[in-house]
Amino acid sequence: MTLPAKFAERVLRDLGDSEGAALCAALDTEPPVSVRLNPAKCGGPENGGAGREEDADKAAGRSDGVQPAVLADADGRVPWCGDGYYLAARPQFTFDSDFHAGAYYVQEAASQFVGHLLQGVEVAGRRILDLCAAPGGKTTLYASLAGPDGLVVANEIDRRRAQVLADNVRKWGTGNVAVTTCEARQLGGFEAWFDVVAVDAPCSGEGMFRKDRDARGEWSEGNVKLCAARQDELLREAWRALKPGGVLIYSTCTFNRDEDEGALERMLGWAEDEAAQAGEVAVDASWGIVCGRVGAFRTFRFYPHRARGEGFFAAVVRKAFDAGGRCRTPKARRTVFASVDRAAAAELRRWVNSPERMCFATVADTCYGYYVAQAEAVKVLAEALPVIYSGVAMGQLFKGRLRPDPALAFFCGLNRDAVPAAELDEEQTLRFLRRQEIGAGPFAEGINLVCARGRALGFAKRIGNRVNNMYPNSLRIIKQ
Repeated sequence: MTLPAKFAERVLRDLGDSEGAALCAALDTEPPVSVRLNPAKCGGPENGGAGREEDADKAAGRSDGVQPAVLADADGRVPWCGDGYYLAARPQFTFDSDFHAGAYYVQEAASQFVGHLLQGVEVAGRRILDLCAAPGGKTTLYASLAGPDGLVVANEIDRRRAQVLADNVRKWGTGNVAVTTCEARQLGGFEAWFDVVAVDAPCSGEGMFRKDRDARGEWSEGNVKLCAARQDELLREAWRALKPGGVLIYSTCTFNRDEDEGALERMLGWAEDEAAQAGEVAVDASWGIVCGRVGAFRTFRFYPHRARGEGFFAAVVRKAFDAGGRCRTPKARRTVFASVDRAAAAELRRWVNSPERMCFATVADTCYGYYVAQAEAVKVLAEALPVIYSGVAMGQLFKGRLRPDPALAFFCGLNRDAVPAAELDEEQTLRFLRRQEIGAGPFAEGINLVCARGRALGFAKRIGNRVNNMYPNSLRIIKQ
């Protein structure tokens, strides 16, 4: 499908004939393939991880550093992301056990730049709001940066997309994310509550024209204007939720000025002197990123004919330390959490590496684990907003013993000595991921942690010569 005529006309007008033609030509090429490693499951800086404080590594249950198999086809590092890699070709991720284990996230390279915007910003142990979060690429990046003592609130208003987001959060396994599904104004009601607010705004999607050809047919000048109006509303609520001294990140995957610099100019019209410059963001000229400023905002444009990534726009600003407003939270609307008794807590504690850093509660009939540092914050959220997933789902208790939830297998803080581990070969792994029958050979009697290449994928229960596959139906591989 050819590019929309009105879009091409605007690009040539705004960028000039030569630059505009280069961009349009780039949109008809194949996009690069990139992944971002999970630093809690793929080792430290010497193995390509971003590196974290020693105590955070211990709490997260860092692995032995085995890198995902897809990196055998690596084609260089993503220069602005310590955990990012380009791949020479697109593998079949569906059949890769490391993908299902949450060892990496398939994320477009330019989108990984949001983590670079937080260089020099103290985010470990802080609260981060990802206001438009599905499917979860940026959420999982923020979760790794926030660490076990931090909290990421990932919001997605569409319930179907929110479920996909929750699945990706479970697989990432950091245990420090709460997934909400509500209007932006409801999160804006948590006034001055967040240290970082990220708005990856719904947009006209011009930057995705080569990755998603359907985006070309859906584009229109009218949709650009509708998106711009929606972005203005999101920025107002995001600013309300941000603490004085906090950092706002705004991003889109589109090229037009109305949704990018224009959105910032309109915001500065009402934010006025509450907007202050954030710290400097180092950008190497070889990266091909076009840097600029709009008032207090620093801006960064990714054009696919210049930078190795898709079309992307990002901006960063700080809320002035003397900005008005005090921290407020909405009134509780419901009671969600019930405490667990001493015996139940003892059973739950044996399943985690750092029980002294965690507390436990029940929601309906399921037990959940939370890092103590943000447990009260999650409680406040859940009592005021629709939270569909938070912390780590531990499972259900039967006669004092835990029947583990599949999410617990992905948890970076899982105590692997809690139950026997069964290491599967490639054929057995695919059978497990398809929820098919597996022979009893690798399994001990009772509950087993199912692993492939040393990484946990879920649980199975052996009863004599029969093995019950406990992998969730919603995640099973259907593709043959």
